[in-house]
Amino acid sequence: MKTIAFHNLGCKVNAYETDVMMQNLQKKGWKIVPFDGKADVYVVNTCSVTNIADRKSRQMLHRAKKENSEAVVVAVGCYVETSREAVEKDPAVDLAVGTGRKGSLAEILEDYLRERENSGSSGDFRTREDAGNSEDAGDSEDPGSAKTLDGRTFSNITDHPVYEEMTLEVPGRTRADIKIQDGCNQFCSYCIIPYARGRVRSRKPEDVLREVRALAAEGVKEVVVTGIHIGSYGTDFRGVAYNDTEGGNPDLQRLLHAIAEVPGIERIRLGSLEPRVMNEEFVAAIASEPKICPHFHLSLQSGCDSVLKRMNRHYTAEEFLETAKRLRRYYDRPALTTDVIVGFPGETEEEFEESLRFLETVNFYEIHVFKYSRRHGTAADRMPDQITEAVKEERSHILQELTMKQATAFRESFRGEKESILAEEMHSYEEMRGRTQMAYGKDAGEDAGVQEKNGAEWIVGHTARYIEAAVPAEGTKIRRGQVLTGIIGPAIPGTTVRLLKVFTNIADRIKMK
Repeated sequence: MKTIAFHNLGCKVNAYETDVMMQNLQKKGWKIVPFDGKADVYVVNTCSVTNIADRKSRQMLHRAKKENSEAVVVAVGCYVETSREAVEKDPAVDLAVGTGRKGSLAEILEDYLRERENSGSSGDFRTREDAGNSEDAGDSEDPGSAKTLDGRTFSNITDHPVYEEMTLEVPGRTRADIKIQDGCNQFCSYCIIPYARGRVRSRKPEDVLREVRALAAEGVKEVVVTGIHIGSYGTDFRGVAYNDTEGGNPDLQRLLHAIAEVPGIERIRLGSLEPRVMNEEFVAAIASEPKICPHFHLSLQSGCDSVLKRMNRHYTAEEFLETAKRLRRYYDRPALTTDVIVGFPGETEEEFEESLRFLETVNFYEIHVFKYSRRHGTAADRMPDQITEAVKEERSHILQELTMKQATAFRESFRGEKESILAEEMHSYEEMRGRTQMAYGKDAGEDAGVQEKNGAEWIVGHTARYIEAAVPAEGTKIRRGQVLTGIIGPAIPGTTVRLLKVFTNIADRIKMK
């Protein structure tokens, strides 16, 4: 049996697409094997959001070729789009596939292997004369390139692109990502993603709902609505520009309510959104649907208006704060998370301090801190007053300390309260502690009477507000996907994971009513 290994880098959308690519290859008779072993084909779903992501993509491609020099190494996705010439010249890469052709990877790989076999060589070969006649073929400096099958492995993602339908049939997890759109038209001055993912293209609601129904039938209880810029969902249907709207999003609003009506779906979690979407009408509408989790990732990037303007973000700090206040009016302690970039070109000490004070005012559950990364071809790359790495590191450390303090306080605010989690996976104590150390660079739990047991297994899941909690697995018959209700306790020492005291009988449940 032919063997193939996958490695995924980057965002939730990439993870979803990797799952679908694996599923499609399995249908074709391929056996999925670990990436760190021998395989006939290696696929790296690349990322290009930062320079580090580019470097990791290259490293994984070269690692695959080093693992098996005779294998076919396939580079897929964002790094391929943003660095196409470099990828085509890279001797470690045999096949390059753009972001708009991931759903066709199985067929592309079959074509590649067949044409290589017909050429009688495991090295470079020429493709069929008519291979470049496809209307979807992207422009290529070398239309005869074997690595792109004469350009057929790319599609037009910038000029009136069409959404490439991909459907996940068998979920790998209890919580399933659902991709509803691709592309971004925002062109923030620091961001390469519009060049890697192309223009906004939305998925038809009937296709989204068909996938959700099928996943619910497979036992999925929670879906995460995701995309590159989900706030733009449906704007291409209506032929309007996202920034020209008055806020809200009726298409996204209708889709969320339709998903909530699917039998078996108990939770809907939203991907990253911006303040423009969260107007009064939209927040009131989603708050009326109890299946939508009170967990909102609002992309901020900076709490300083002058920096936001240089970033080409289309809101002010005050508008963002009003959005946070609005959500807190409709929800009890919603989990508000965000992204912040430190060290953006020209960010003065005063601007950073202003942003820091704003973050303290909003009081997020979690802040994902990123050090600014120069991306060739973006407006910010050409800006003066680039910040040194040492200053970026110092500012990043300050925000990491802040978010750890705020996150601990948020989780502690639910201690002693009744909450429910979905049983998602099994972890050892060492695994939970290791993940905490990776996230924070040190232990982050407070010892409050919970005794850790090295080697002990824990059943781990999340509350609706995305607080991670765990139940000792020893002596239980809990199944994956089962809803567990109990009392939130202290953190398990050395971790951010909370102990959940599960109700074991009817008397416990009655006592808490």
